[in-house]
Amino acid sequence: MDDVTRRFVAWSSAAGEAAARLVAEIENGRIEVVRFVFADQHGILRGKALVAREAIGALTRGVALTTTLLAKDTSHRTVFPVFTSGGGFDMPRMEGAADVLLMPDPTTWRILPWSPKSAWVLCDLRFPDGADVPFCTRSMARRALAGFDAHACTLTAGLEVEFHVFRVVDPAMRLHQSGLPGAPPEVELLSHGGEYLTEITYDRVEPVVELLRSGVQGLGLPLRSMEVEFGPSQLEFTFAPTQGIETADNMIFFRTAVKEICRRNGLHATFMCRPKIPNVASSGWHMHQSLTGRDGRNLFVPECPGEDLSPIGRHYLAGLLAHARGAAALAAPTINAYRRYRAYSLAPDRAVWGRDNRGAMIRMIGGFGDPATRLENRVGEPAANPYLYLTAQALSGLDGITRRLEPGPAADVPYETPAPPLPHSLGEALAALKADEIFAKDLGDGFVDYFTHIKEAEIRRFETEVSEWEQREYFDLF
Repeated sequence: MDDVTRRFVAWSSAAGEAAARLVAEIENGRIEVVRFVFADQHGILRGKALVAREAIGALTRGVALTTTLLAKDTSHRTVFPVFTSGGGFDMPRMEGAADVLLMPDPTTWRILPWSPKSAWVLCDLRFPDGADVPFCTRSMARRALAGFDAHACTLTAGLEVEFHVFRVVDPAMRLHQSGLPGAPPEVELLSHGGEYLTEITYDRVEPVVELLRSGVQGLGLPLRSMEVEFGPSQLEFTFAPTQGIETADNMIFFRTAVKEICRRNGLHATFMCRPKIPNVASSGWHMHQSLTGRDGRNLFVPECPGEDLSPIGRHYLAGLLAHARGAAALAAPTINAYRRYRAYSLAPDRAVWGRDNRGAMIRMIGGFGDPATRLENRVGEPAANPYLYLTAQALSGLDGITRRLEPGPAADVPYETPAPPLPHSLGEALAALKADEIFAKDLGDGFVDYFTHIKEAEIRRFETEVSEWEQREYFDLF
């Protein structure tokens, strides 16, 4: 063990070695700024950038920032009374805009290809006394994933992420365009839409795709494919399967990288599910899932011909279906996401599964003899907090395994098969989350109340706005 590594003996060997490599990069001048970041309740990276001489010490002592970051809705408004007793959280340690600490996970550090003197390090949230912050979604996902240890396996997941990229016409940065939130940019298309997987359209957008591919692979993310999707200016990137928390880490890095790379190049990337543009196609985030045993085997592969899944695979699938309504708010946490769930489309509208059927909520792929047998959950939106989406899948599947639930027969006509409907609105999804006993228990003390408080504040702001539809419908008629 060298002198640098000895500084980090309190960590696992992997973390200590990773920290030592980061320190070496700082000390030899290749990294001058370290961005210590965490995923907030919405899955937005927040944090602080420290110069090199400060960053080394921060690896062990952490970086202080205000608890009010945990009290904000999607407009960046603080929606808890942080200066009252308990700070609105019934937690004295959260009142008065007190500090929490960003505690780095050194295994996550990576140099940013678009800012080569800078590095990212993902962090977990701790109180100054070392206790976990209950609203740290990365820590929450890690705890949920630990539930698979009792079954001698890990959750393996691959990502399909749809999103839009536009060319910026006007960045909308004039003085009167500030606010919470500020005015969005004015944009124009990169492609007209309806050109799904056409080579000529790929070639047209290839300069933009190359910018993103280079940056994403430069971060070390396991990119597999880049595709032209159906809608105007819509792309899809897919990623090789990874295990445990790495899946969510990759998504948070990918989403942030795409937005930062695009912004530096006069482009605007959005992971909003359904932007308000003509002929739009909604964007989804499909999560492919299986369980991997300690011997590396895919535990979803059935042992007998004619079977779709192994017993543990069936139980896991049944858990996803049983908790589909309660999990919706964690997989699709925006008001906009519920514009997507429509019958006879490529998005689900009810909790059913099907064999290689893209109309079902859960698409089962593979079977006997196929080591890539897996379940594709098509319910998520790309704006979801990756840690909460992954947590919802883990807790749902674990409950199905624990109670040995059965999923019932496959749905050949998923939009006609009787089944519990997915929520039609964010408000309905929040009510289903509150009613789900497993999530109320296993997400941790007070998390469901905390999360629904923030999202209900978002809904109240939405309901006070006069929409274009109302103006068009009533202004002249009455």
